[in-house]
Amino acid sequence: AVGLALNGAIPEFSQFDRKNYFYPDLPKGYQISQYQHPLVSGGELDIGTRRIQITRVHLEEDTGRLIHDSGGPSHDSGRQASLVDFNRAGVALMELVTEPDFRTGDEVIRFGEELQRIVRYVDASDADMEKGQMRVEVNISVRSAGQEAFGTKVEVKNINSFKFASDAVDFETKRQIALLEAGESVAQETRGWNEHKGESFSQRKKESAHDYRYFPEPDLPPLSLSREMVEKIKAELPELPAQKRERFAREYGLEPATIEVLVRDKTLAGYFEEVASELAQHDKEAQEPAIRNLPKTAAAFLTQDFLRLLREKSAEVKDVRISAENFAELVLYVAENKISNLAAKEVLEEMFASGDDPSEIIERKGLWQISDMSELEDMAGRVIAGNASAVQDIKNGKTATLQFLVGQVMKESRGKANPKVVQELLRKMIG
Repeated sequence: AVGLALNGAIPEFSQFDRKNYFYPDLPKGYQISQYQHPLVSGGELDIGTRRIQITRVHLEEDTGRLIHDSGGPSHDSGRQASLVDFNRAGVALMELVTEPDFRTGDEVIRFGEELQRIVRYVDASDADMEKGQMRVEVNISVRSAGQEAFGTKVEVKNINSFKFASDAVDFETKRQIALLEAGESVAQETRGWNEHKGESFSQRKKESAHDYRYFPEPDLPPLSLSREMVEKIKAELPELPAQKRERFAREYGLEPATIEVLVRDKTLAGYFEEVASELAQHDKEAQEPAIRNLPKTAAAFLTQDFLRLLREKSAEVKDVRISAENFAELVLYVAENKISNLAAKEVLEEMFASGDDPSEIIERKGLWQISDMSELEDMAGRVIAGNASAVQDIKNGKTATLQFLVGQVMKESRGKANPKVVQELLRKMIG
């Protein structure tokens, strides 16, 4: 599914290979991988500034984890102790290899984040980097301007965040340029990344592909993938992030920044669409501009106040007790000026905590916006009578003072008056 989502080719014949060289973190001393006949060949991923070409996507087994501790048993002799954690050794993983198309660390971040979304959208993995479900290894080489051949390649392995991967690319680029400008050569090696120091460090000499002595894995038969199976998987692919961005802009008229926040989380995007579906009938029938395009109002609440509550409570969208129907009801009350934006934030917090219907919360807290014009006129009259100098300033052309009077009416109404209605009412009463 990942290969198809990346427009890769799925060959009918796929084969596992045995990759041989000393692995201190694999007990059997070799790795089962794929080389000449991977599951996926080619593909591409658009990151905005350029289209990154993909070499292959293949399956292999994970290694263990080496832990280097300079404070271990050999510390007194000045040597570094190394420990091996074999817990993940032999576990199957998917590896994606790109062509050398990146030019900056920022492009690495954009590629990694978009790939992570795609993997999550097709349910291949949660791809949580903090849990070790996704790792990045970057290969960096530099060349002089006008030179066609790439320079010596250095690999920085097992990076656990896109930011660190970006930092590693930028650091290594500068390090290699400095070496060449000093008349030195770049060694082909594997390096690690120290996120605390913000620098890479040498781990071991890097072998070339022919040094791995690949040969077909004798204990695993080749895979034969029928066209029918591949086409069936392709037909079942969900809407991918790029497709969703285009549709959200076309159907809902959302701004790119809002779309990006929604699409970042597949569950949040789905929840938004449920809310939008609930609002669709009201939006279609609405005549007043303030009520039209309700999904925009819903998206604003979701990407701001709703996400803030998720962060504060360390919760996920799937854990939220607010039904799409109730969220839509709250949005409608705001659009119809039945409650203020400030009151809506308070109601949303209560809904988040209790899951109660918004109308019950509004009634209980007395947050319905005042719509009785006679009551508003009484409040405005009292404010005008108590602020004669401000009224005179307005009459003398200092229109900015009007906002002060609006604030006084809002205070008197305990935030339940509509500020736009109050403003027009004051203008009319002051003359």
